[in-house]
Amino acid sequence: MTKTMKTHCWMFGLVAAACALWMAPSRLMAEVSESDFNALKGTVQKLGEQVQGLEQSNQVQQQIHEQDVQQIQQLEQKLTATQQAATNAEQKSVEAAETQPLPRQPLDEATVNHNFMMLGDAEFQFVKAENQNAAFVLADFAPIFLYRAGDNILFEAGFDAVLQNDQNPAGTHDSGSSTSFGLSFAQIDYVMNNYVTFEAGQLLLPLGTYSERSAGWLNEIPDDPLAVGLIPGSGVGVELQGAVPLGDAGQFVNYQVYGVNGPSSSDGTGDPTQLDLGGNVGLKSDNTVANLHGNPSGGGRLGYFIPFPYKPHYDLELGVSGQAGEWDDAGQYLWSANVYDAALHLGPNFEAKGEYVMTWYGSTAGTINQKGWYAQIGYKLAGLDSELPLINNTELVGRYDYVNDGMGTHTKRYTAGFIYYITNTLLFEGDYEFLNSDDPAQNDADQLILQLSLGF
Repeated sequence: MTKTMKTHCWMFGLVAAACALWMAPSRLMAEVSESDFNALKGTVQKLGEQVQGLEQSNQVQQQIHEQDVQQIQQLEQKLTATQQAATNAEQKSVEAAETQPLPRQPLDEATVNHNFMMLGDAEFQFVKAENQNAAFVLADFAPIFLYRAGDNILFEAGFDAVLQNDQNPAGTHDSGSSTSFGLSFAQIDYVMNNYVTFEAGQLLLPLGTYSERSAGWLNEIPDDPLAVGLIPGSGVGVELQGAVPLGDAGQFVNYQVYGVNGPSSSDGTGDPTQLDLGGNVGLKSDNTVANLHGNPSGGGRLGYFIPFPYKPHYDLELGVSGQAGEWDDAGQYLWSANVYDAALHLGPNFEAKGEYVMTWYGSTAGTINQKGWYAQIGYKLAGLDSELPLINNTELVGRYDYVNDGMGTHTKRYTAGFIYYITNTLLFEGDYEFLNSDDPAQNDADQLILQLSLGF
């Protein structure tokens, strides 16, 4: 109960008492003097006036309170409107900022180091070939530089520095050593979205999968399959690549589409012996473009990856790729290739893979048809669960490859060997190759190859 209500009750009580006295029997009135009665009457009148004044004051206070409530509500409405306006202004400011190019910020050392990586591999070979002296014939260093220039922009480049010692015939002392340094690839990658990446530069070509996935120390056998010598490993141009998932079982289709300079004729004549798979890209001494044909080649690859349900490391991938374009100076002759590739994994210890290559190109001697293929298997002895020392770190490998150069030479090669994993990236490899060829210079050139490989 408020103070005002208490005052009202007290005053009404006094009034009620006065009325009771007024209406009392005459005997009681006789006992009260006239002066006392008048005094009491005046007091009651004053109390009535005070009650009336309090009631008026209470009405005024109630009106003031209602006005205050209205003002508060109006202020709250104005505050809400102001906050909404501020939010809208901030959102417009952010949208405007997103449409403006960000100012170039200087990169500190920590940022540069975080965005830069160097990978690659190194190999050292010892060879004992038939009718040749045993020798350390190869030292190869192939660094790969990776740089992230932004969330969507990447740069990668690979180099190859090789010291090659020719295997001298027995009784001679001419080493014939040479050192070479070359650019294997260099490209800018722009990630457009989760399914498409644009690339430009010196590209590793997806004719099969060997050049992109198996070269260098990733190759489980020290030398390349013969058939990959029929197709270019890289080319200058542009490419779109990506992958699209199929369902929720892990299957997907990967694709690559590209345009590059393509093969060319070394002297422009179109003679079959002058086919240059490198493309003669660059500038000559007179600043004219060295590429001998005016129109680029086009190509691509389509692959289908199929994981086995509920079996980790069990999968199959099938791919088909091709390229076509003119290769002579006059634009009269075309060079074309088709490649079919497959890879099978049955658990973490077994792998089988291979490629079939067909090429054909027109020339002054007619159409030259070339073909070749290889099949390779590997089995890691860790799958035997043996407790014998050294066994779990050993993998057995084998390969058969064949090539027909289209000009009368057929070459077959059988390779058997092993890999000992000193660590996951340091490998010791040993292989023996049996080679048969129509070329007398190559016939029966069997050889033992030992190689130490490091990936980093």
